[in-house]
Parts: sequence; structure tokens; C-alpha cells
Amino acid sequence: MKKILIIGGGAMGSAFSVPCLENNNKVTITEPYNKIFIKNLSSKQKFHPSLKLNLPKKLQYRKYSKDILKEKFDLIVIALSLAGIDFIGKELKDLKIKTPLLVLTKGLKYDKKRKKLLTISGLLKNNYNVANVSVLKGPCLAKELARKNKTSVVIANKNIKIAKWIGKQISTKYYLTEFSKDVVGVEICSAIKNIYAMVIGSGQNLNSSSDLFQKSVNEMKFLIKYFKGDQTTILGLAGIGDLYVSAVGGRNSKMGEYLGKGFTFAAAKKKFMPKDTVEGEQLAREIAPYILKKINKKNIPLMAHLLKTILYNKKI
Repeated sequence: MKKILIIGGGAMGSAFSVPCLENNNKVTITEPYNKIFIKNLSSKQKFHPSLKLNLPKKLQYRKYSKDILKEKFDLIVIALSLAGIDFIGKELKDLKIKTPLLVLTKGLKYDKKRKKLLTISGLLKNNYNVANVSVLKGPCLAKELARKNKTSVVIANKNIKIAKWIGKQISTKYYLTEFSKDVVGVEICSAIKNIYAMVIGSGQNLNSSSDLFQKSVNEMKFLIKYFKGDQTTILGLAGIGDLYVSAVGGRNSKMGEYLGKGFTFAAAKKKFMPKDTVEGEQLAREIAPYILKKINKKNIPLMAHLLKTILYNKKI
């Protein structure tokens, strides 16, 4: 039995607790700022509004404080939104925690001072002196994981032994883990697939969507190489695996469908998805200043066009 701390009470963090508990670990979850999740996770029923189910009774909820990070855990899991990464980075800075960290958050951050795009693990290491970071990515819908539907993910760490140790602690018959040393490639794939899911969703029939899928994969291969990742990663769970599940369903693909019908992003968001978070839009605004300035649009025409579509609220 290992002691696992999950920071982030959203859908993915909460769903991730299910296989961890089933693997006979002692799991604690904490939520820094979402009042709804705090209220529900601290209740006896532990009903999660996003997952629409009661979480296991064995899951322990603790009120968040910086002191909890100083306690002895075998694994700390970061399942915050992209906006929460800087928050937890500041909390972790200078604590010199040796506990292995596992990041579930998907996305990229633009470092304005360095004028560079950073992966989440790169941001934690470079800006906040956080070491021993692994990342977990792949085609995993939180609702399906929480219901114990068969799911496969990939854990990446340059030290493959650490990745496999984490996999041993969280794997079950329905939650399967693969491993990779290509941290950069895995993180790039898992982030940009949200943008390409919108591109694919904009196709108004199966023929055009299939064409856009193939062209999206080619652009993803270029971007992985550009950021010095391994191009073969595109063929794995974090690449076409995650792209597939995002393209056939989910909020990004749904938004892409509205864009393909001639709506601007703002109009579609207001009319059809006012309460939905579209991760691809958040990422687009984050990375556009770098992508549109540094990379020749001839190499990534789909990406460049969608970024401009969102940034300037134009029709696709």
C-alpha cells in the first residue's frame, strides 16, 4: 500500500482516484480553489457533479494548505487545470520535495520572458525548480475511467524505471499503462490534439473529416520534431490514440463542428456551449503568440488557420 496525494478535485483528478484505490493504495484528494468540488468532496456521499457518480468511500478528502505538501506521500499527483500549474509551482518551489510527481494536466505555456513554449513538466522544472516529474497522457475520458471502462494511458519519464514504478502503483485490470522516455513528444501530442480535434470536427462529412485527420497527423509529426520530440510518439496513445477519442467526441470536436457550419468561435460559444470549457481555445490563445510568429505557416496550415480563427474571431 502506497500513500498517494491527488491535488485537484476536477473530473480527471477524482476519476484517477478510482484505480488508485482499487490498487489498495491510501488515497487523499485535495482541491485548492473550486468551492463546488470542495463542498462535494468533503461530504459523506462524495457525489461528483461532473462525473455524475459517488466516489469511493475510502477516498479521503483534506482541506488544501501548503503544509500538506510537506507530509510524507509516496506519490503526488497534479490534476489541476492549466491555469493552476503556476499556482502549484509556486507552492512547490524551494520545498525541495523528493516525492515523485505525476502530472495529469494537459497543455503548453508560453514563457513571455524567454519567448519559448514550455511543456508542463518543463515549466515546473525550469521556473519552479521542481524535480522528479513524470507525466501521464493518453485517450482517457474521465467519466469512462470513473466507471471502470477499459482505458490505456502512457506514463513518460526519461528515467523509465520511475515511470514503471508509478505504473505498478496505479494499474488495474481496466486501467492499463504503457511507458515512454519521450516526455516532450508525449506532452506536445497530448496538448495540440485538442486544437486538431476542432480542425477535424469542422469537416462536414466523414470524407472531409478523414482528410483533415490525416493532415492533422502530419502537422503533429512536424511539431513534435520541431520541439525535439520523437516523431514515432505520434503513433502511440498520446498521439493518434488521444487524437481519435477527442475527434469522435468531446467539447473540442463539438466546437469544431459549429465552426465548420460557419459560426465564429464567440458566436458558437455563446449560442451552443456557454457553460462549457473548450480546452483547445484556451491552448490556442496561449500558444498563438509563439506559433504564428516563429513557425512558417506553410508547415502547419491547419494549425495556423485555426489559431487565427479563434484569436481574431473569424469564420473558419
